[in-house]
Amino acid sequence: MIVAVTGTNTDVGKTVATAAIASVLRRRGVDVVAAKPIQTGEAPGQGDASAVAKLAGIATFEHWRYPEPLAPNLAARRAGIQTPSLNEVTEWVRSLNAPDRVVLVEGAGGLLVRLADDYTLADIASALGAPLVVVTSLGLGSLNLAELTCEQARARGLDVLGIIGGAMPEVPDLPTRLNVEELPEVTGAEYWGHMPEGCGSLDAAEFAEVAWNAIGEAVRVGSHA
Repeated sequence: MIVAVTGTNTDVGKTVATAAIASVLRRRGVDVVAAKPIQTGEAPGQGDASAVAKLAGIATFEHWRYPEPLAPNLAARRAGIQTPSLNEVTEWVRSLNAPDRVVLVEGAGGLLVRLADDYTLADIASALGAPLVVVTSLGLGSLNLAELTCEQARARGLDVLGIIGGAMPEVPDLPTRLNVEELPEVTGAEYWGHMPEGCGSLDAAEFAEVAWNAIGEAVRVGSHA
C-alpha cells in the first residue's frame, strides 16, 4: 500500500507526522518504509528521510536532491538540474512497494507545490492510486488551509484518510483549541490527533511512545484501514 503525506503549508510538522505514522505502524508489526522523492536545501546526509529514519527506526529512501531551500522546480531550475518525469518518480516509488508493505511518500510543502514544472504531489498520488494524509498547522488561519487542501485533493479524485496536527503547543491558545474541534467539521476528514510541539528532538524510544499516545488508535493504514 502506498500512502502520500502532504502538508497544508511548509513547516507544519509533516516530517514528524510521517515519522509518527511509521512508528505506529512499526509497533503494530507492519512492514513500513518512507520515501522522500525530492529533497531541497539540505546538506548531504541530512533531510527529511534521515529525520524519519532516526525518529521511527525504519528504512527510508531519497532519490533527487537540489541544493537551495526552494520549491523543487525552482531549486532544480536555478541549479541547472533536469527534473525527473512524473513517470520516473512514480516508478521509483512503486519499486519500493511490496506485498503487505506500507510506503509513506512525503511530499514537499503543500499539496500543489511544484515538484517539477508539470506535476505536484497530487499528481504523484493520483498516478499511484495513493490515498492522502494531510498534516496541518493548528493556530489561527489553519482551518482555511486544511479545508482548501482537502477540497483540492478530493477534486482531483484523492481519498483523504485523515488529518494530523503537526505541532501542538504545550499551552495552546483559544484559536488552536477551537480549531482542533472544528477541523473534522470543515474538512470532512477524520482528525487522527496531534503531535506535541518539539517532539522531533526525542530519541526513537521516546518518540515511539509519544506517537502511539498521540495517534496510535486513530491511524487507518494497512491492516487497520
